[in-house]
Amino acid sequence: MTQDDPECDVIVADARWHGAIPGLAALVRRTARAAWAGGEPAPVTIALDNDRAIRRLNARHRDRNKPTNVLTFDYPDGVPGGDIMIALETVRREAQAAGRPIRHHLMHLIVHGILHLRGHDHHQAGEARRMEMEEARILGRLSVPNPWKFRPGSPSGRMEDAQ
Repeated sequence: MTQDDPECDVIVADARWHGAIPGLAALVRRTARAAWAGGEPAPVTIALDNDRAIRRLNARHRDRNKPTNVLTFDYPDGVPGGDIMIALETVRREAQAAGRPIRHHLMHLIVHGILHLRGHDHHQAGEARRMEMEEARILGRLSVPNPWKFRPGSPSGRMEDAQ
């Protein structure tokens, strides 16, 4: 996927996503293109599902039997690209707790997942800060406020569980 190749598979496994965010597929593809810009072309699938499905995947692949906001899976054997899974109920709860529109939080999680596929990580403080700065830069180009900037009257909204 590049700026010239907007192809990004979007799977809406839970139809409630459509009611939560108007123009869902176009928003997902636009966000994915912005996050992938400058990277080598690679296929990406973004699946929008629910807490139950994401909890099962999280338990199977990360030994954490709880839902999380986003899971990212690289393709095997160094093949570029991968799959990103996002849980509706968790995204709704986190957006509400942070005082952000759900569409902005979804866009943030897509950018987060794409950056993981591009090799970014956040296990160490320095790499976490670099990843946060890159997320904020990409989201800014999409007219989404910096999710890492504390806003008076709202919680910090940190994404400790995001993978």
